[in-house]
Amino acid sequence: MIRFAKAHACGNDFLIVEGECDPELAVRLCARNSGVGADGVEFLKWIGEREGRIRLANADGSIAEISGNGTRCVAAWIAHEKGVPAGESVALETDAGQRECRLVSVEGHRFEFAAGMGVPKVGDKEITLADETKVKGVAVSTGNPHFVIFVEDGSFGSYGRAWQELGREICTHAAFPDETNVEFVRVIDTYHIEIRIFERGVGPTTSSGTGTCATAAARIARQGGSRHLLVRAPGGEQTVDWPSERAEMILTGPAELICTGEAW
Repeated sequence: MIRFAKAHACGNDFLIVEGECDPELAVRLCARNSGVGADGVEFLKWIGEREGRIRLANADGSIAEISGNGTRCVAAWIAHEKGVPAGESVALETDAGQRECRLVSVEGHRFEFAAGMGVPKVGDKEITLADETKVKGVAVSTGNPHFVIFVEDGSFGSYGRAWQELGREICTHAAFPDETNVEFVRVIDTYHIEIRIFERGVGPTTSSGTGTCATAAARIARQGGSRHLLVRAPGGEQTVDWPSERAEMILTGPAELICTGEAW
């Protein structure tokens, strides 16, 4: 019998299971029709009263260095279990380093966190697709890899292709040996951007914490604009604060507990 908690952050859903990382178990549990259903499983090992070590297995069983939304979902579970009050923090060790999640507010089972996300690394990159199309983007590391493409309109299509199709090819492109997350970003104004996400190991998804950070970093570093950005994805909005390019980026957004249960 496997005990789990389920949570989501802007529709990006995760299962939280205590124990060692088990990719095969993650595939089985994440199946939408024959399992519990989720974008990934965060495997949690307690290392302190309000501290844990987490490892993320995506829905396809691949291991991700970190998920910003998944980390917040685990922080929400810990805050619920340990009665953490607003203003205090939960610390989580990930494969991308430690992340501190400060609890901003609690309303029922909905938790708002401001989480430190490290210092993004930003660089320009051009790749050539199978049909010889050259695609220019911004490569960003937020502890995991991202390729960000700026688009002009609300369809989020680019280079004559739908974003989902283009994202699928880029995700597994030979230029990215470990594959990459792909984001498409439309600038609304100085303080707002809108994104679509093709997530490595998952596919199109409603939200991504690290994807939110990556697109914000690309926008600020390459185009300027406000260092306080509201980032809108299909699942909801998150805010990013990046005081300077050498400073840690802070991501603020929700995580909501859905249920607990047992699976065979």
